[in-house]
Amino acid sequence: MNDIWMAIAPEQHSARVIAMAGPSETILKARLLRSPAHPRAMATLLEAVAMWQGTHVRAVLCAADRDGESDSAIYREAFADVGGPLYTLDWVPACRERRRHRDLGGISGFGDLRQLVLFEVAR
Repeated sequence: MNDIWMAIAPEQHSARVIAMAGPSETILKARLLRSPAHPRAMATLLEAVAMWQGTHVRAVLCAADRDGESDSAIYREAFADVGGPLYTLDWVPACRERRRHRDLGGISGFGDLRQLVLFEVAR
């Protein structure tokens, strides 16, 4: 089985997460709290998806700044541990100009993260 590709993007009020099994199959979309409640939440999420799917996860965190102020505390927790046998996690700078995401009461507005997965994670 091929790697799972994931992207995590903390935003003003939430963090969006998308996981894909290849370029066309979305297996997980979620809106979570902006900052995790536990320091190992990011690592545990990535490990859980890897164990559930039985394959390695290649993930990117799309955050504002790697060395200074970030979009949320998710950044500090994420890079205390950047991977292991179940996943790898890289950082990509967040886009300065974000399009407004239309949320029609469900889980929409993931097109930009889908593109990020395809261009950054799948390379």
